[in-house]
Amino acid sequence: MSLHLRGPVLVGPDDVRDEAWVLGGRITFDRPAAEVATLEGWVLPGLVDAHCHLGLGPHGEVAAEVTEQQALTDRAAGALLLRDAGSPADTRWVDDREDLPVLIRAGRHLARTRRYLRDFANEVEPSQLVEAVREQAVRGDGWVKLVGDWIDRESGDLAPCWPEEVLGAAIAAAHELGARVTAHCFGEECLAPLVRAGIDCVEHATGLTEQTIPLFVEHDVAIVPTLINIATFPDIAGAASEKFPRYSEHMLALHARRYATLAAAHEAGIRIYTGTDAGGSLAHGRVADEVLELRLAGLSIDDALRATTWDARPWLGRPGLEEGAQADLVVYDADPREDLAVLQQPKAVVLRGIVR
Repeated sequence: MSLHLRGPVLVGPDDVRDEAWVLGGRITFDRPAAEVATLEGWVLPGLVDAHCHLGLGPHGEVAAEVTEQQALTDRAAGALLLRDAGSPADTRWVDDREDLPVLIRAGRHLARTRRYLRDFANEVEPSQLVEAVREQAVRGDGWVKLVGDWIDRESGDLAPCWPEEVLGAAIAAAHELGARVTAHCFGEECLAPLVRAGIDCVEHATGLTEQTIPLFVEHDVAIVPTLINIATFPDIAGAASEKFPRYSEHMLALHARRYATLAAAHEAGIRIYTGTDAGGSLAHGRVADEVLELRLAGLSIDDALRATTWDARPWLGRPGLEEGAQADLVVYDADPREDLAVLQQPKAVVLRGIVR
């Protein structure tokens, strides 16, 4: 399909073009001789959901047809580049589907034995972690996902899952294989050891403090805060209040300061990217909701947009609206730079050069 994109075409925060074209599934800024169909509106690169889970449901792996619907729901929302932050399902077949978003896998979650949700992860002991990381580094698309902390039943609260020396060896093994490592972290205690061990990214990061924020900046560790997931913390706390009161109170405190924590991280210069944590119990297709949450946490409109477009795509090694790049883009009826709620209603989604 050949298209004339009559903009504004938002190539970058400081690069706005009047028009662009899609020829042979690729972006070009050179006017073609042939007549093409016109698609008019505000054009953004396809949105990024940097933390979701295709093939995962509340009780573990789901059928391929459910996975397909998850991906189609994300596509309809304009999320055309997904980083799957852990899934028990083999979703490599998604790569063969031209109509589904581009998927970057992190393999399967790696968790400590009996320290994560049942049937979600490969559960291993510290002595097995390095080899397990090597396996997932090969299975994924350049990422490995660790569960950095979870509730410890003996202490009745969040606690780190791995000794620091084991983390260092495991992360080094991933880096040797060309993979980056990210980790699920709710609490405070697990963060500094992960950063010292060489972690590349932290998911959720609700436990950031005045002590650990500078450490993240120094080591250039990115975060994906998943605020629409953090919104569920009161429900999690309520369900655990009788059996694990310390954990319950801790989760409520993390929730209460979530916006202040993220604002402090942003002000310090920590890189922030958009992720919904869709899959498991959270619905897919909510990338716009997550961008709006970033705004509530104090990010400017431009910075919230960067987190899901102009900055997020190169972070994952994928181009945006560049000459010759695959035409993955979203068109809106109004300017998202004026009102982020515009993202909730795409006018058109173009994936691999085809209006979907």
